Amino acid sequence: MSKCRHTALAILATMTVLMLPAHSATAQGPSEPLVQRIESLEAGQPVQVLGEPLLAREVLRRFYENHGFQEAWSFPGNRRELVEAIRQIANDGLNPEDYHGPLLSELALRARDDLSGEMQADIDLLFSDAFLLAASHLLEGKVNPQTIHAEWSASRQSLDLAVTLAEALRDNTIAATLDSLRPTHRAYAKLMEARNRLTPLLGHPWLPIADGPSIHPGDQDSRLPEIRRRLAALGDITAPGDPETAVADPTLYSQDLDLVIPSFQARHGLEPDGIIGKKTLAAVNLMPVERIRQIDASLERWRWLPQFLGEDYVIVNIAGFGLQLVMDGREALQSRVIVGRPYRQTPVFSDRIRYLVFNPTWTVPRKLMIEDLLPQIMRDPGYLERQGIRVYQGWGSDRQEINPAVIDWPSLSRDNFPYQLVQDPGPLNALGQVKFMFPNPYAVYLHDTPGQYLFGRQERTFSSGCIRVEKPMDLAEQLLAGAPEWSRERIDRLLEEKIPVTAVLPDPIPIYIQYWTAWVDEDQRIQFRDDIYNRDFRLLAQLRQSATGGNQLPTPVVARGFSASGGSDQPKSD
Repeated sequence: MSKCRHTALAILATMTVLMLPAHSATAQGPSEPLVQRIESLEAGQPVQVLGEPLLAREVLRRFYENHGFQEAWSFPGNRRELVEAIRQIANDGLNPEDYHGPLLSELALRARDDLSGEMQADIDLLFSDAFLLAASHLLEGKVNPQTIHAEWSASRQSLDLAVTLAEALRDNTIAATLDSLRPTHRAYAKLMEARNRLTPLLGHPWLPIADGPSIHPGDQDSRLPEIRRRLAALGDITAPGDPETAVADPTLYSQDLDLVIPSFQARHGLEPDGIIGKKTLAAVNLMPVERIRQIDASLERWRWLPQFLGEDYVIVNIAGFGLQLVMDGREALQSRVIVGRPYRQTPVFSDRIRYLVFNPTWTVPRKLMIEDLLPQIMRDPGYLERQGIRVYQGWGSDRQEINPAVIDWPSLSRDNFPYQLVQDPGPLNALGQVKFMFPNPYAVYLHDTPGQYLFGRQERTFSSGCIRVEKPMDLAEQLLAGAPEWSRERIDRLLEEKIPVTAVLPDPIPIYIQYWTAWVDEDQRIQFRDDIYNRDFRLLAQLRQSATGGNQLPTPVVARGFSASGGSDQPKSD
């Protein structure tokens, strides 16, 4: 607890003894101290209670105006429920101190009748402020995904929190109301459970295991006993010393590890080859606090999503290189995906898939024309013809096809490139045989790819921002299942004709492009992935930010760039 809070609580204890009781609000009239404090908030003046700033200014004002400026927290049961709910909010990866947690714990034990009217008003405001801030952050996140800054106003537009607080106090449902504001998706609850399992490991020895030669099955290595202990602590293997599973020589890579190591590697996004090399050892060395931070970042990103994703939707996890299609509330398809390179990151956003294009042409984005294709064309004059790329001058219906042989390619530059490059449909087309369109400011979409071999890689950051899908035709068939005219047989015939054809979805389907480096799979195993775009650090820095600007995160050794649009450098189409 901070020095400021220690001092504040000491003052409170003294005032409890010395101050004479004053008249508190009654059903017949408002509390004058409350009126004065709300007027100060309206005037933009800072209002503090025992050193704690009141932050939900606008919602506080509306709540007490609606409540007739009467004190709202006279029932001890409501105060106790809020104190416990704020304590439990740590399981959401949020900091109870952001919601006056330690101070509320002390205040909840005080007899209100022994306090002055001024103090009663202050305490009432503090409890209301805590509820409103916690409700806001559980409902839509503490960090604004658009600005990547912590928000303290509690002025959420999707729910009138002043009304929510009034109803919770009226019905004595403080804890239940806050719980109802959490994301209802099962994935959120499973992350909280995983966090609870890891929390007891905090503070236990977790010193780095030394580097050394790779450890293969059958090898003997002095590092293996500690590796076994770590795997046991993380739940990957039964604890060493259990008489039923004890091994004769814990320094031997024996058969008991033959399945454990590949499973551990797989849930960390590593090649499950069973060899304890540098990357596997780094995953074993990952400290519990680092794992919990990854979970906290994922929990916050879940709070950015709507409470109800829909009965039908597509969700893409950029960091997990995976896509999931849900139809009628059930998983209908999983597919591996390829996402943007670190310098052409795939953005985080939500939209709706509205139509598909079979046998698409590919109009090369300007940035790629200049940065990628122009150097290639100058090195290899036959490149355009082999790739089936046409050159056009002008745009729209007035454009004219130009023979690439007559163009002085070395004279072109970023400021002088009056051409369009368009790739014909076919086996070499960068978009493959189908693209899934959801018009958005980033010009990002899902599509097929001729480079299927890349899906065999564990880390798949190869695109220029768009998302390449391993099972595009299965996805297309599922999305068009509600349109009888779009049978798989018809789709196959169209692909043979190599003519662009658009298929409009009967009902646009939501798509959520997200970035989770931690999640729990269907087998209840916690999965961890590398922070490929270095997005977690900035998010966590803001998640740990206090209202007074304090930051509990250490400075990173390396921090790559991260944009304010949720991690996007606004890449163009792939």
